[in-house]
Amino acid sequence: MKHIFVTGIGTEVGKTVASAIITEALEADYFKPIQAGDLENSDTHKVEKLISNSHTKFHPNAYALKTPMSPHAAAKIEEVELNVENIKRPQTKNEYLVVEGAGGVLVPLNSKETIADLMQKEDKIIVVSRHYLGSINHTLLTIEALKSRGLTCSGIIFSGEKHPTTEAIIEKMTKVPVLGRIDQEPYFDENVVKEYAELFREKLKSL
Repeated sequence: MKHIFVTGIGTEVGKTVASAIITEALEADYFKPIQAGDLENSDTHKVEKLISNSHTKFHPNAYALKTPMSPHAAAKIEEVELNVENIKRPQTKNEYLVVEGAGGVLVPLNSKETIADLMQKEDKIIVVSRHYLGSINHTLLTIEALKSRGLTCSGIIFSGEKHPTTEAIIEKMTKVPVLGRIDQEPYFDENVVKEYAELFREKLKSL
């Protein structure tokens, strides 16, 4: 079974929509280990609404925190001991499992562990990058952080409005394959996600 770990260069970069597209493209199972805040409309709920295939199973969060803050801060407020050892990936018969992180690679879970500690060496890690002032630096730093931990970035997905010079320099400097881009759509629903899934499927299956 292949595990695809989806991370971003920060918050609000389109990671959840990208996770939905990847999940739909591969008819994968989906797992969000840590949800902090918005439990009534969590990322799992959002992805579930965007998926139209009948094979995907949605696995419960290992931690579901009510406070919309960094996981380490939310856990402290709620007096929850959050640690990687307690997070077990679901057992599934599906060929693929999509694991969605929270925020970026170095978002703290506690005083010692970060989102990167949830990643495994055999994971196919996909970084979602969105253009803004500073996004080149944040993308390069994210990929360097993965390399420094012996982890491999298998691909980049660009999200939002197209910015050719930004995308070109990131691809050239990182030498990481670009899997595609998700445009700044007026809305995302099952049909839009399905269209993107068809565009991404071949490259995702080749990872």
